[in-house]
Amino acid sequence: MTCRKTAEFIQAHADDDIRTLALKAGGREDIDLPFALDQIAGRQTARRKLPSWAATEGITYPPHISMEQCSSEQTARYKADVARRIAGGGLLIDITGGFGVDFSFMARAFDTAVYVERQEHLCAIAQKNLALLGAANCRIVNGDGVEHVRTTTRHASMIYADPARRNSNGGRTYAIGDCTPDMTEVMDTLLDKTDHVMIKLSPMLDWHKAVSDIGRNVREVHIVSAANECKELLLVISRECDRPLTVFCADDDNVISYTPETGCLTPAESPTHTDAHPQSENGDGTEDKTDPSRAPLFLYEPNASIMKAGCFALVGRRYGVRQISKDSHLFISDKPADNFPGREFTVEAMTGMNKKELKKTLGTVTQANIATRNFPLSVAELRRRLRLKDGGDTYIFATTTADRKHILFICKRKTT
Repeated sequence: MTCRKTAEFIQAHADDDIRTLALKAGGREDIDLPFALDQIAGRQTARRKLPSWAATEGITYPPHISMEQCSSEQTARYKADVARRIAGGGLLIDITGGFGVDFSFMARAFDTAVYVERQEHLCAIAQKNLALLGAANCRIVNGDGVEHVRTTTRHASMIYADPARRNSNGGRTYAIGDCTPDMTEVMDTLLDKTDHVMIKLSPMLDWHKAVSDIGRNVREVHIVSAANECKELLLVISRECDRPLTVFCADDDNVISYTPETGCLTPAESPTHTDAHPQSENGDGTEDKTDPSRAPLFLYEPNASIMKAGCFALVGRRYGVRQISKDSHLFISDKPADNFPGREFTVEAMTGMNKKELKKTLGTVTQANIATRNFPLSVAELRRRLRLKDGGDTYIFATTTADRKHILFICKRKTT
């Protein structure tokens, strides 16, 4: 229990800079300073990452690194929606409880939810926080998650796992087999006691490799991004799986899905849509034979989830846009593409790398946001070559066309 003086200190310095506060209060012995700093920093992080938690008085936060690594409210709600659609109701078992952010949101989709965690102090924190958050259907178990599943007599609707991604030396690891627990080894045990398993994995993993490692019954892959930054990879494995694998690409509220087996790509908000000409995921997308003398009207940069999925040919067919080249991962079109999953730009000019052409095309431009895709120069090198400052409302995409020409697209963000 937090002593009165420590609680008062936390309250009084809730908005202070942590580094400055640590220096100023370093000599105090009447408060638990490390705990107080964790709480102040935790709540400050929660305001942007877990707003509903930050708005709840009395929540206990873990050390700073755990706060930075835990799920955001946005991604936790996404997992809760997936769990509700697939297995809502019945029993949820989280075998890797941790700080309990994902569990707190997913539990709301089930009649009963069990949080299992080896570390006793995390169980105590979860017990207190879940009560404050009004999670009356939850039970806390201090123990090994896999062993709990093995010995329970109850059948779960879903088991959730976020395997620890650190090796025995404390270093970061990403491969499924290097995580704890190793989901490839325990999957049979879990599927004996549940209908569905959801696994949260590192966004660094290739989803094809992750599916291959699990080996069977992977029903869904979710590539989850927030603000165009890939945050996590989710796999859903079902005991009875009689449908082809579906891949979901989510970036904030924009969610599309496709089935690699059939090549159908569907916006999540229009589940009745089907591709008029389904092809395999690996089919060739249309490459643009760009003529630098005639700029197309619009350029599109897929969001982080699409980039991770690699379904560029399907995106091109679905939205009626053309790839500049197979390796550029940029698209162009002569007409606006409605609801494209990514950033949209109006192309104002195009130029090669000839000095005179560059000078004429860039004109009075003194600053720009530069991106390079399949281009021989880095962003820093190109910026020095063009002598442009960073920022402003001009965007330059440097890439290589299908016929190996180096080209710059001078753009502005498309307005609705």
